[in-house]
Amino acid sequence: MTVGEIRFHGQGRDERPARVRARGARAVDAWLLVITAMCLGALGVALVTQHRYGMEPCPWCTLQRAIFVVIALVAILGLVWRHVAGRIVSGVLVFGLALCGVAAALWQHFVAASSASCNLTFADRVMNATRLPTLLPEVFEARATCADAAVSLFGVQYDLWSCSLYVLCAIAALLVLRAARRS
Repeated sequence: MTVGEIRFHGQGRDERPARVRARGARAVDAWLLVITAMCLGALGVALVTQHRYGMEPCPWCTLQRAIFVVIALVAILGLVWRHVAGRIVSGVLVFGLALCGVAAALWQHFVAASSASCNLTFADRVMNATRLPTLLPEVFEARATCADAAVSLFGVQYDLWSCSLYVLCAIAALLVLRAARRS
């Protein structure tokens, strides 16, 4: 028996990769749960500030809510689809959707917030095409103009909070993809 073949009690050659795979799978699960919690938390905060404090959403706000919901659903799909391919698909989709959310938040901040009307904007057309405003009006119905919806929460513009969460989701998605490679 050579030095490379010496095995300690309970340590075979195949056990280390199995431990690494298990650790990678746990990391993927943890990051997907973090993504889901961030997205559902963002939606919860938006609904509380709307219904409790009267911060009515514009079409860009409701589009961002819808993106948060879709990201959460895709992350949950990654938790359910436990194959490596499912984890990778989930990570890639979350990353892409998070970038769409960043684009929507930045558009709202730099362009839409200075316009008097949001009618027939891209966000308005997308939301009406999904029929979400009629199916769940308390969550997805736009009730303010973009200029009226440009408000601050703790001194930071609401859309910048949203943008920050999308950036965190994108970073977490990259961590999901990294951990999925190890599992």
